Amino acid sequence: MPLFSTPTQFAALALVFVAGWLFGLASHPGGKKWKARYLAERDAHGAAKKDSDLRAVAAEKRATEAEHENARLVKSAAVAPVVERRPVVDTVARSEARAAYARPAYRADGTKRGWFDFDQRR
Repeated sequence: MPLFSTPTQFAALALVFVAGWLFGLASHPGGKKWKARYLAERDAHGAAKKDSDLRAVAAEKRATEAEHENARLVKSAAVAPVVERRPVVDTVARSEARAAYARPAYRADGTKRGWFDFDQRR
């Protein structure tokens, strides 16, 4: 059974809601407190916004100065000569044991190993 099912019950519910609303309006202090808090918050937000804008402008100015300084240094720097390097040659002797770990793609008889060829390594 629903909580409100008859028109009389709905009318009583509406009357209670309206009475609560009127009681809330009557007991409200007038809004002086929230207005003062709102104005203080608005002023604090304005000060923070102004401070962040000043910091952003200063950072942009520093970045522009750094870019100009970088461009000046690039123009004035002498071009370093390119040194040609020889390839590194491995001088370590190869051992015969290392060859046992590598398996060739083709067997000695010329047949190719399959994907799943798990026989003994030779």
